[in-house]
Amino acid sequence: MSNNRVLHTMLRVGDLDKSIEFYTKVMGMELLRKSENTEYKYTLAFVGYGDESQGAVIELTYNWGVEEYDLGKGFGHIAIGVDDIYTTCDAIKAVGGNVTREPGPVKGGTTHIAFVKDPDGYMIELIQNRQASAALEG
Repeated sequence: MSNNRVLHTMLRVGDLDKSIEFYTKVMGMELLRKSENTEYKYTLAFVGYGDESQGAVIELTYNWGVEEYDLGKGFGHIAIGVDDIYTTCDAIKAVGGNVTREPGPVKGGTTHIAFVKDPDGYMIELIQNRQASAALEG
């Protein structure tokens, strides 16, 4: 059996403090570590829902002096499983988060999803965890 696994997804951000605040206060992640490279003028911050050895995290990369990026058409979204999508979206909105698609069944299916936009415009899909989803449908 392979030990390969996804370690992180890197997002370039225009305001590192604002992004850290979003991912920690709005999305409920922890700031796991942060490092600065003065020679090459960038700062990295890693955020996630637990220790990096246990699951994938998000690397926020701030290139000093770059405040905005063209997000292009290739990247879609980051998906996060949640136990109660409706309560999660209410909590996100209560602290100023931008829910761009309210929770509900995916078109043509029964899985409940929602979308949230981060400060740089990256999309985050929230997906109802299966055991809780069965209770919602049943």
